[in-house]
Amino acid sequence: MYACRSLKVSMKPSLKFGAALLLCAAAALLPCSTFAQPVPSAIRTLAVEAARSPTPPSGPYDERGWLDRFYAPRKYAPAWNPSTAAAALWVLRQAPLQGLDPLDYGHDALERQLRAGGAGSARFDAALTSAMLHYLADLRVGRVRSEYHTRGPDARLKGYDPVERLRTGLAAGKLQAAVRAAEPPLQQYARVKAALAEYRALSKQPYPALPMPRTKLKPGEAYADAQALFERLVLLGDLPANTPAPTDGTYSEELKEGVQRFQARHGLFEDGVPGRGTINALNVTPAQRVRQLALTLERLRWLPDFGPGPLIVVDLPAYRLWALQKGSGDETPLEMRVVVGTAVKTETPLFVGQMRYLEFNPYWNVPRSILEKEILPKIGRNPAYLEQNAMETVPPNASVADLKAGRARVRQRPGPKNALGAVKFALPNPMDIYLHSTPARELFERSRRDLSHGCIRVEHPAALAQFVLGQQGPWSADKIQDALQPGPTRHVNLPRPVPVVMFYATASVGSDGSARFAADMYGRDAKLAQVLASRRSAIVSAPGWPAD
Repeated sequence: MYACRSLKVSMKPSLKFGAALLLCAAAALLPCSTFAQPVPSAIRTLAVEAARSPTPPSGPYDERGWLDRFYAPRKYAPAWNPSTAAAALWVLRQAPLQGLDPLDYGHDALERQLRAGGAGSARFDAALTSAMLHYLADLRVGRVRSEYHTRGPDARLKGYDPVERLRTGLAAGKLQAAVRAAEPPLQQYARVKAALAEYRALSKQPYPALPMPRTKLKPGEAYADAQALFERLVLLGDLPANTPAPTDGTYSEELKEGVQRFQARHGLFEDGVPGRGTINALNVTPAQRVRQLALTLERLRWLPDFGPGPLIVVDLPAYRLWALQKGSGDETPLEMRVVVGTAVKTETPLFVGQMRYLEFNPYWNVPRSILEKEILPKIGRNPAYLEQNAMETVPPNASVADLKAGRARVRQRPGPKNALGAVKFALPNPMDIYLHSTPARELFERSRRDLSHGCIRVEHPAALAQFVLGQQGPWSADKIQDALQPGPTRHVNLPRPVPVVMFYATASVGSDGSARFAADMYGRDAKLAQVLASRRSAIVSAPGWPAD
């Protein structure tokens, strides 16, 4: 019920990349005499050329000085021998486990060059170093700039410096340790990685489409495709492997239970009926699920480091909220359904906010956009509209002309008609997005819940209030229930802000280890996939990109 402006996806594919990312392109443009130099001199020339590149970075980091920083302390001597180069290429070959592509780092061409005896050459040495540095940076902060990034380089690369990590890992013979340190310290990241491996394995198996049932099935009714549905549900883990297979061609209670589990994992109405939406979801191939999981890993890499304290995450396409006392730690979170901003019209933007206070029995200050588009037309049709909906003008008794001219505003008094319900969870931000309860409880029963003007309506406000206030001595569960009862507005500051993440993932993993999928309701998956594809095309088509 609250208006806000949505942020547009700011990631724009660019065909301009730093010279370090396109190191071999720079190498190809150097005169042949460069490679007639001693190897250290040639490496120094490559590093200096990369550092002097006038091309500004288009992604979340500026890599132009990395090669010089890496090689200067070793007086530009080659870093790799055949053994360590093979180890580095093995690391790059594991990139798909992280949802990344080895081709982005020139893996195949570098491996061919190594087999052809290229180790020890300036071009190969610097290209492999550049590939490893970019792989570590991509793992740490992501490949493209997101809504969570500022315009400058990502500050997390000060705490995790790819140059220092690679130098240390190479010297100690522990390149894989540098990779592990680059991975986001989020339990969800580890879980999605595991699900990605599982669905990659599934993608190698036959996956024929299930036909659409002709009628609405009930247990005990004849169903010609009962065996095919059974095999699909077992394959996806929604039926235990030891479930007896159907033998009489009927839709059994066991199949219904499996369908319900599948529906729960995919945000569908859990009626146990394999209707059009359920069959369509069952026919989404594991390869497509792999792409969704890989995009989630990329988005998790965008998130800042939150530390061990409380954390609230709202996954917009899943219509779910998770609250974790230990932040990134392994725990069973408080979980609830939410209502989010309407697709296309009033989409909830992605950002990281700080919950700073709660208001019990809040006023709803009607945003200007809602006043103009909705309230004023209703007043025109019904002059008693404000009074009938517990609304009032500020200042009191303002005219419609005052409202239209912006000399007055409208607010809704606390009470049973208030759009914010009994409590507002405030996280001050320029978009004026916050969390709140709602009197429209029936909306949580819908499978699609993008129904708000942008703010987040929570299913269990008392439980969420207990989560954020429970660590404070005076706020017992009984006291919170008392505060939720009708009464005067009460403002409660939090002693420590709680981070709140507006996140977008159409693939995630629950605390039970099961993969969950949702529709791309805001179209952000499609946009991100396009940005990444454009980036990859620009990388591999650049002149001099690692080739034989």
